Amino acid sequence: MHTSRSALIALLALPACVMAQTPQPPAQVAPDSIRTLVSRLDLERYKATVKGLTQFGDRRQGTARNRAAVDWIEAQLKSYGCSTERIRYEYTGRQIRQPGDTTRPRSTAPRPPSNFPQKGSRGPTGVNMDPMRQPDTALRRINAEPDTPGPREEVFCTKVGKTHPEEMYILGAHMDGHGFGAAANDDGSGTALVMELARIFSMPDVETDRTIRFALWNNEETGLNGARAYVEQRKDLQGRESPAGSGKYPEPRWLGMIQHDMMMWDHGMPGPDGKLSPEQRREADVNIEFAGSSTFAGEAEKLAWCFRRANDQYATDYPAAVGDRMSNTDSGPFQDLVAAISLRENERLAQIGSGWDPNWHQPTDVYSTYSDKDFRLGLNAAQTTLGAVAQLAGIRLKSQP
Repeated sequence: MHTSRSALIALLALPACVMAQTPQPPAQVAPDSIRTLVSRLDLERYKATVKGLTQFGDRRQGTARNRAAVDWIEAQLKSYGCSTERIRYEYTGRQIRQPGDTTRPRSTAPRPPSNFPQKGSRGPTGVNMDPMRQPDTALRRINAEPDTPGPREEVFCTKVGKTHPEEMYILGAHMDGHGFGAAANDDGSGTALVMELARIFSMPDVETDRTIRFALWNNEETGLNGARAYVEQRKDLQGRESPAGSGKYPEPRWLGMIQHDMMMWDHGMPGPDGKLSPEQRREADVNIEFAGSSTFAGEAEKLAWCFRRANDQYATDYPAAVGDRMSNTDSGPFQDLVAAISLRENERLAQIGSGWDPNWHQPTDVYSTYSDKDFRLGLNAAQTTLGAVAQLAGIRLKSQP
């Protein structure tokens, strides 16, 4: 199709992320508006939100501490002015199948062959099942209650779009953890990131063309059950106006799903002894992944590169890398229904799966383990997502003409 010179100039003038947007591009967004929003992200606030989540220990699903954490998250979202709802579902399994069983030590055995190459040295991985490996007796008491089958809840809040309320981007992270630590990184770091974005997008001077939903999934560690429940309950409601003629859309049509899962630890490959550097590596980056084999792989790849461009523009310290091996995270239930990507500290399969994060599901996943350099990697992921979604959803600041 022939494109006129004037149309081409107009296309090139659009924000960098518009190329991943369908079916209609957002309104022109003044670059200073996005930079203003990004500047509202603050390292100390991000750290404080992570720390607030760790007061509930590992937030294992099916426990009182998990339910208290859901209540706390909802209270925080409401304090930002973000309208909240809950998803309710049943989970009948057990995460600790036999109470008192500590026979699943951290594995040091090589993994079986898989569809991705194993390169270089690898460290041990696994889930700590022994509460006595937690040296902090106060945290051990918080984490003492085992999970029980039964009803589950998870909370989300929504920023309704002004001109296209029927279209929506979903930003997600899972709030549950395990391993008898405090789940500071997995996934307090992603939960705090999504909560901070909810705070900023909910500020009274911020308007968006499209709707943005901020979802804090439960039951990720048992097999993405919370995200699956959301998809099962709401996928067929997309784009339906209710009540008819009201201009309200309880479940706007999904344009993209962006997951945030483990944001802070990029210390490099383990050495031959399986140990890692205690310092964040200078080459640390934000990993943006999509599932190359998914139904919406093409659209998801465009969305991933849109986020990489936003990182180029708005992240202050760490660059981003794009890969096609998204796996084992809450974007999975969405990936054959809409463009879905995840942001992480490392590649999930080739790196995290090879022991690049020694705190993964371990008692050491506590707030004090992480330095400001680690927290700043999470903040850079927040800057990346905020910059991209501000373009995609079409933000305006009311104080600007």
